[in-house]
Amino acid sequence: MGWPTVFVRLTGCPLRCGYCDTTYSFYGGEWHSLEDVLQTVSSHGVKHVCVTGGEPLSQQGCVPLLKALCDVGYAVSLETSGAIDISTVDSRVARVVDLKTPGSGELKRNRYENLPLLTAHDQVKFVLCDHADYEWARAQVREHQLNERCTVLFSPVHGQVNPRELAEWILQDRLPVRLQVQLHKYLWGDERGR
Repeated sequence: MGWPTVFVRLTGCPLRCGYCDTTYSFYGGEWHSLEDVLQTVSSHGVKHVCVTGGEPLSQQGCVPLLKALCDVGYAVSLETSGAIDISTVDSRVARVVDLKTPGSGELKRNRYENLPLLTAHDQVKFVLCDHADYEWARAQVREHQLNERCTVLFSPVHGQVNPRELAEWILQDRLPVRLQVQLHKYLWGDERGR
């Protein structure tokens, strides 16, 4: 968070999380060749690229795109729902894997087989709808010893959980997690394409 980053948003998602703020990515979009995507990314003149969605791994061209971005020297991250196997993702990519909370409505979609694949280079993220989600996430961190495997992010649903309150819960429990807010929402609101 905080680095100038080009976001490559891929269309399509098999999940329907109750808090999704990118429902426009479920459908539509435009087809681009790999070369076109690389050229567009290059035109922004930044080092960091994040491939996101929807669920990017639901697209056949995602894994080759990630590899191509790494091959030309970008610092690449992938934001994925955690519902699809991440084992084919290039090891140079920082994988940001969600664990869906009860409040998301997609708890049963969690692919726990992804957790042993995570390394110190990766992150696991919990998007929290309420205090019950926080308690569930806290239990998952402890049960799977996630903080010993990778960086753990707790992110409040924007406008639903107060970030300060979440910070107080984390401090009170002395959890080894990072608080993550959607910085772009504070800077640009719901404006797209920035």
